[in-house]
Amino acid sequence: MTTAQAREDVDAVVIGAGFGGIGAALGLARRGARVLLCEKLRYPGGCASTFTRGGVQYETGATLFSGFAEGQLVHRLLRELGLADRVVVDILDPVLTLRAPGLELAVPPHREAAIDRLCALPGAPADRLRAFFATQRAVADALWPVFDDPDRVVPGLGALGWHLGRLARYPAVARWIGRPLRAVLDHHDLLHWAPLRTYLDALCQITVQAGVDEAEAPFALSAMDYPFRGTGHVRGGIGELAHALCDGVAALGGTVRMASGVRRLARTDGGWELHLRRQRVRAPVVVANLLPQALDGLLGGPPLPALAARGAAVAEGWGAAMLYLQLDAAAVPHPHAFHVELVQDPGRPFIAGNHLFCSVSDAREARSPDGHRTATVSTHVDLAALRAVGPEGQGPAIAAIQARMRAGLAALAPELWGARVHELTASPRTWARFTGRPEGLVGGVPRRAGLHNYQGLWPAPVLPGLWMVGDSGFPGQSTLATLVGGLRVGRLAG
Repeated sequence: MTTAQAREDVDAVVIGAGFGGIGAALGLARRGARVLLCEKLRYPGGCASTFTRGGVQYETGATLFSGFAEGQLVHRLLRELGLADRVVVDILDPVLTLRAPGLELAVPPHREAAIDRLCALPGAPADRLRAFFATQRAVADALWPVFDDPDRVVPGLGALGWHLGRLARYPAVARWIGRPLRAVLDHHDLLHWAPLRTYLDALCQITVQAGVDEAEAPFALSAMDYPFRGTGHVRGGIGELAHALCDGVAALGGTVRMASGVRRLARTDGGWELHLRRQRVRAPVVVANLLPQALDGLLGGPPLPALAARGAAVAEGWGAAMLYLQLDAAAVPHPHAFHVELVQDPGRPFIAGNHLFCSVSDAREARSPDGHRTATVSTHVDLAALRAVGPEGQGPAIAAIQARMRAGLAALAPELWGARVHELTASPRTWARFTGRPEGLVGGVPRRAGLHNYQGLWPAPVLPGLWMVGDSGFPGQSTLATLVGGLRVGRLAG
């Protein structure tokens, strides 16, 4: 290969085809940029992807995705890109089912029906519950529409005018800024009603990555609307959506390269030079869908102060332990895709096998040559505790967590436990190896109460021409949030 052949010049490079990177590539391409999207894996989606082992397809993480209803972001995006017929979405009902000792709560996709089910539980304080959910709805209705259109979270006169027209809604949010969700429950005298507390601890753990006592109230109250905002299952796996959106990048004139990891990132007079396996690429703009630690590694040299604080916040987050199951389709009673949350002991932290989130494939999907369905079962792992036992103790610690996961399945989801025919396991080390996320960190920065959550509301480059997207930045952890964040950065960076 000659020097001329070895180098390519483009307008922008996006590193990482997770949903944040895909969003950034779409935003850049829609503005006419010649964009190159590089992904080190052979498939897109990052932590929300569909991978194949031994001819069987699994969801990388137990995943819910919202924004699929008419007029919502993903629905509009698929239509605009001509992909609406390609991506088949089943709106879930129930969206998920929570199970704990003495409690089973199937959460429907409609708010009032969900509130009615909570109010119908034995001993439910119905009036206080309805008052609490009125507070929750006011916050969610103020914030969710912001993320239906990335232009609304991009600085500009149009966005400013839209927000000025909705000023009356924002005092409901401002009242709770910097305070934990616990304060809202206490205000409504619901802090000690166990069914609601269990439901919210479980929901917040998988959305804002922190429980009721710690979660920043506006983020948590908004996340509680997740089941009611067009949440669905992508037929064939969430990877189908990632592949389709990557094809959308290509249709807009961009280039997408799988199995094409970036090895080094260096500043040049005209912007940036990226070293890939067989070539070098130059661009004035780079968007990194990476954790701060991983971006620092590509840059080399002393750690960047601009990344140090972000990296420290991410390091306070979680890893994950996983069970990937093949299930005898005939033994699973529900033919459609479904999700269950399992809590073995609501009095203990919702981590380390005590709390499980399970995603089960649809019977109509060809996930296995043998006709088996698949399930992804995940739990959060305290990485600080894992570091403390040292390298020799980490294997036994993860094995103990996975044993608790199996016990939880057997006790609370016997239909899954009894249907299993094969199992794969994964640890934070597995995640680190296959996703490139240092230490196997998942979920981004936990949204624990405090004003620090509102730093970085407006995106800015880390260095001239170098931007970041993903779950370590605003708006946050969910797959939809990273897509929104990527779209808005793509529009600004281009």
